[in-house]
Amino acid sequence: MKKLAKLATLALLCACDLARAEYPDKTVTIVVPFAAGGPTDKVARDLAESMRKPLGATIVIENVGGAGGTLGVTKVARAQADGYTLLLHHIGMSTAPALYRNLQYKTLDDFEYLGMINEVPMTLIGRPTLPASNFPELLKWLNANKGKVNLAHAGLGAASHLCGLLFQSALKMEMTTVPYKGTAPAMTDLLGGQVDLMCDQTTNTTGQIEAGKVRTFGVTTLHRLPAPPSLAKLPTLDEQGLKGFDVTIWHAMYAPKGTPKAALDKINAALKVALKDPEFVKHMTALGAVVINDNRVNPAEHKKYVEVEINKWGPIIKAAGQYAD
Repeated sequence: MKKLAKLATLALLCACDLARAEYPDKTVTIVVPFAAGGPTDKVARDLAESMRKPLGATIVIENVGGAGGTLGVTKVARAQADGYTLLLHHIGMSTAPALYRNLQYKTLDDFEYLGMINEVPMTLIGRPTLPASNFPELLKWLNANKGKVNLAHAGLGAASHLCGLLFQSALKMEMTTVPYKGTAPAMTDLLGGQVDLMCDQTTNTTGQIEAGKVRTFGVTTLHRLPAPPSLAKLPTLDEQGLKGFDVTIWHAMYAPKGTPKAALDKINAALKVALKDPEFVKHMTALGAVVINDNRVNPAEHKKYVEVEINKWGPIIKAAGQYAD
């Protein structure tokens, strides 16, 4: 009888252990590879709020900035593959292979793809004292000031850097690029007139546009934005002569390679619920972002899309000759 009682106790303990081990049973960390307060951080914090309930776990954001986002990405690639360390990153996931010669991870091999989150249009803006109030006037000014124009960006590999590269390529015009350690100092100098232009995400520029603090020359999508009102009235660069100019900065979620399928399935399911949360959609719409509602919310389609983006941006970056070690 004692032996049976002991076996029953052991069975009960094992059952309890299994119950405790069911994912998730502790805090989940989402690593954002940029500083707090930036566009990607805003997306991550809003998403975390909408994912907590469907995932059934506390979610915290850890900002690991540096090296164009690659430090944070590397940290996740090397993290324990248990579903408790995730990555939320933007288009830089697909451009880093061309930008960095000594990348410490393999984009397509070292991660489990969980699904895409949103697409964020960009706006071309200028310092408030720039002597041009629309895109045709800007083109005249640029042609009259070749070799003198300063184009700000938030660092190598940042969204503003990539858009700036494509803008120069479309115009076949080189500008003096001025890198900053983040979006905030770049915007500060643009507002102060120290630099002339910047192309950045609506999540960062909408407030300045609504306040009338910058010159605004157009959006980077092929179609005008439906909202918010301050952006809906802006013409696209495509319709103003830069045919085919199309840049959106997407965000997506990843886990370390080898994360158990059960955990991946739960995270993806929670992500899909969050993307339909009216509050999350409202926050994204207010920033000019469009929440993904197509097959790219599924891991396989998400990965296919990243492969396409790698092939798109690689030649543009290599042609510009801007690399980092």
